[in-house]
Amino acid sequence: MDVQLPYSVKIEAFEGPLDLLLHLINRYEIDIYNIPVAQITEQYMAYIHAMQELELDIASEYLVMAATLLAIKSKMLLPAPEEEVDGDIEFVEADDPREELTQRLLEYKKFKEAARELKQREEERALLFTKPPSDLSAYADEKKAAAPLDVNVYDMLGALSKLLRRKKLQKPVRTKITRQDISVEKRMAEILHELRQTNGRKHFYELFPSYDRSYIVVTFLAILELMKQNEIIIEQERNFSDLFIAAKHPAV
Repeated sequence: MDVQLPYSVKIEAFEGPLDLLLHLINRYEIDIYNIPVAQITEQYMAYIHAMQELELDIASEYLVMAATLLAIKSKMLLPAPEEEVDGDIEFVEADDPREELTQRLLEYKKFKEAARELKQREEERALLFTKPPSDLSAYADEKKAAAPLDVNVYDMLGALSKLLRRKKLQKPVRTKITRQDISVEKRMAEILHELRQTNGRKHFYELFPSYDRSYIVVTFLAILELMKQNEIIIEQERNFSDLFIAAKHPAV
């Protein structure tokens, strides 16, 4: 009898709750100076629940930010304070509870853009070499490989969140439940075999034919591990569109 060992995955792409909030603001084209707290809180909690579905250890800072968003949402639901002036009751304009969060996001965005600029300069400087001129005419006709569209872990979690909602809606009313344990390593091999058999790319959702939650989690972890091992390519036709997966190495 095979013993199933616990499998853990460390996702390096997470840079903290502010990074997730900034990603959501950019994704939904939200004005950072006028954040709709109810909408951003709903989307933030959806990502937290997606991480919980994967049974990942969520850092305390993510939970603190979730509590902060809920507190701001509650404050914005409270009526404006009243003040009596010369016998008349007037509403007093209260401080915007979003102001502190907005300032933190602006500061984080500033440092993030600065880090991106420094990284770009580093990459440009790495292209400079000090050596005598060489004849490079033999390489003039070589075609440059098109750079793949950047897909990060937030995009993967977003795709998983949509998948879970879709599976919930499409789940039949009556179904026969059968438990079938499968390891991440075995699912990785199955995914690679399936991709190489088609000799092309497959839609992200096609790799999740089962409604079983454990099967969905194992499949998602297998995809992350294949990405980490550089065995598959994740592509998007445009920003925030559906994901497509292809094997990086053809079948032997």
